[in-house]
Amino acid sequence: MSIMATPSEMMTIAAARLLTDEDVCFVGIGAPSAACNLARLTHAPKITLIYESGTLSTRPSVLPLSIGDGELCDTALTTVSVPEMFRYWLQGGRITIGFLGGAQIDRFANLNTTVVGPYDAPKVRLPGGGGAPEIAIHCREIFITMAMGSRAFVETLPFITSFGHGTGKGDRAALGLTSRGPTKVITDLCVLEPDPETAELTVVSLHPGVTRDQVQAGCGWRLRFATELAETPAATATELSVLRDLHLRTRQAHGVAA
Repeated sequence: MSIMATPSEMMTIAAARLLTDEDVCFVGIGAPSAACNLARLTHAPKITLIYESGTLSTRPSVLPLSIGDGELCDTALTTVSVPEMFRYWLQGGRITIGFLGGAQIDRFANLNTTVVGPYDAPKVRLPGGGGAPEIAIHCREIFITMAMGSRAFVETLPFITSFGHGTGKGDRAALGLTSRGPTKVITDLCVLEPDPETAELTVVSLHPGVTRDQVQAGCGWRLRFATELAETPAATATELSVLRDLHLRTRQAHGVAA
């Protein structure tokens, strides 16, 4: 097995490394789910994973197809109602990390999962927010995982579904929000963080072999790079083996050829 990670694998691994045993994570389907379960299967076995359907401390052996996947309920410590999930767990401030993705993101980490183009006559009608708008404001902090591309990282969003940092530093506080909002955006090329003074996303780490020009080419606005730009540590053999085994089990469980 090669120890060279693909860009998608590097995104998942970089996101997983941010999690600890003490975290209580509200997990989204897709890349967030892969990252959270990779952390659980490697360095953070005591992490608590919560999915929107009400499954608490779930430990799936394969990645779920949706929040309603029976694998989540079967492997959960318990399952509560959706109103309890949102009112007690989420709005009660008990979730340390919310993992989100989106169709589009802007320089202040606002997310769009509603429409591409004008709302009344969109080019594309997207799935909508689901619980993401509430997750974005009530979790103590938010990690966002998205592959970079100029159609996803855009200068101006046609619609803000999930609030990030608005138009800059102070906008969350002005709305009475006490949570930190997005603190990391993990992509297949780099990691970004909001600037402490402006809240504008700034590249703080490049994944191995990635250049500044590659990152800029995948973004619809002029990016800022940290003065001390780091390189993301390369994926280890263990991280890759566990992640690839997880994806293989998932494909087999869902009837997809390996």
